[in-house]
Amino acid sequence: MKHLIFDFGAVVFQWQPAALLARVLPQRAHDEASTQALQRDFFQGYGGAWGRYDRGTIERPELIEGLVAQTGLHADEVAAVVDAVPAELAPIGPTVELLGRLRDAGHRLFYLSNMPRPLATHLEQSHHFLSWFDDGVFSGRVQLSKPEPAIFVHALERFGVPAGDCIFLDDHPANVEAARALGIDAVLFSDAAQAEAELREMGVLA
Repeated sequence: MKHLIFDFGAVVFQWQPAALLARVLPQRAHDEASTQALQRDFFQGYGGAWGRYDRGTIERPELIEGLVAQTGLHADEVAAVVDAVPAELAPIGPTVELLGRLRDAGHRLFYLSNMPRPLATHLEQSHHFLSWFDDGVFSGRVQLSKPEPAIFVHALERFGVPAGDCIFLDDHPANVEAARALGIDAVLFSDAAQAEAELREMGVLA
């Protein structure tokens, strides 16, 4: 039996920030170049204001103020994007099906996600399948974030499981590398089919 630790954004839940920005602010993100530039300024590789929001060290007012300064957008434009994020985080059907198969096979499920507190609460209240997870860590609630080693150590201690008995799945190479450096097997996630194939090669699923 293995302990499977899942990232959430772009793994369990949809996360396509470029598409989100183009949908909410078409006047600003009107072609590929403008969309990519806006995404870069808005999220700053999940640093900047959004990184602090993920980490739980600022709340919505400070987030909007910081994003206005970073992007040059109006406050109402920034607020529209922030307000659209919960709906963007829709479950990815094939991943949810994979979670069910892993659970049925007797593996324990956990999550480790960079997620601000309001979005963490939204996901918990909106999706019944989160009850399949034994436990989880959201960055905004512990004021640590991936790929910092400290958040992985915190998660392992909270879950009460040894690193060598875990497999971590995440779509960001830096997070996968951080997990491996701590002795955690890890899968770089691109989609559910690829992840399931790798888990089968690892003997997790028959």
